[in-house]
Amino acid sequence: MSLRLLSFSRGRMVSGCRPFFSAASTSHVQIVEVGARDGLQNEKKLIPSAVKLELIHRLVDAGLPQIEAASFVSPKWVPQMGDHREVMLGLQKKPGVRYFALVPNVQGLQAAVECGAKEIAVFSTPSETFSKKNANCSSEESLKRTMKVIEAAKKHKIDIRGYTSCVLGCPYEGAMDPKRVVPFCEKLLESGCYEVSLGDTIGAGTPGSMDKLLRALKASIPVEKLAVHCHDTYGQSLANILVALEHGVRVVDSSIAGLGGCPYAPGASGNVATEDLVYMLNGLGVKTNVDLDKLLDIGQFICKQLDRPTASRAAQALYCKVKRT
Repeated sequence: MSLRLLSFSRGRMVSGCRPFFSAASTSHVQIVEVGARDGLQNEKKLIPSAVKLELIHRLVDAGLPQIEAASFVSPKWVPQMGDHREVMLGLQKKPGVRYFALVPNVQGLQAAVECGAKEIAVFSTPSETFSKKNANCSSEESLKRTMKVIEAAKKHKIDIRGYTSCVLGCPYEGAMDPKRVVPFCEKLLESGCYEVSLGDTIGAGTPGSMDKLLRALKASIPVEKLAVHCHDTYGQSLANILVALEHGVRVVDSSIAGLGGCPYAPGASGNVATEDLVYMLNGLGVKTNVDLDKLLDIGQFICKQLDRPTASRAAQALYCKVKRT
């Protein structure tokens, strides 16, 4: 599909306009594509490994520099990720692209190492209830388990990315106080994570709560160590990302076609759609090196496999423009 003449979002800016965020001299944002893992994990229709691999390879071809490819969790709890070994071993890795997998425990790490993983992601949450639902233990105990994974990964010289879930709200405990979030992020970074992605797991955050959280975090953590991972349950994801950009965050997670959700967060909808994020960033004049036309094709491809419509608003609008021409 070619939308060269149709997209309003090609990085051209109206004369006299400038990006909304103040650090305009830093004109590049890195997108971390999580569709193949976080996007698919909650889908009931099992997707064949070959389709997942095609999805990943096409996302890389579209210019995405970092891909969350799999999760080494038990297939008993997340059946969609039961083929993690096949996916990781089947990757046709492109130089310069980072591929990583979510690892919940030391056993998962060992399996990831056996598959040749060079980078992993670990997770924590300040929410006691979410931790008990997700990891069957307290948040502090879950963090201790994560520390063991980090220590073991460092021995294998594996890069480690951290996730902190429910940073703006919990499905069981409600709004999250930033004072509860900060220590978890600090501990992940102190232990060896190169950055922490802030997960608005249920998409309940607003620009106001995102601003409050980032102000609290920046008091002790360099903003270069932070990324954002916004779900779009309440339609706030792009607004929250804009606030993060204003604060100097330059790494943003997203999912093709807005796929996603969480097995342990009832009611949570998908991640911010990669198509919507790229459309917005292009309109701000921010470089991503990601091809929006290719993203639209990829979104159609995976949604056809899932027998569901895209959740990307930009894709829906641009598809309609194509049909009218």
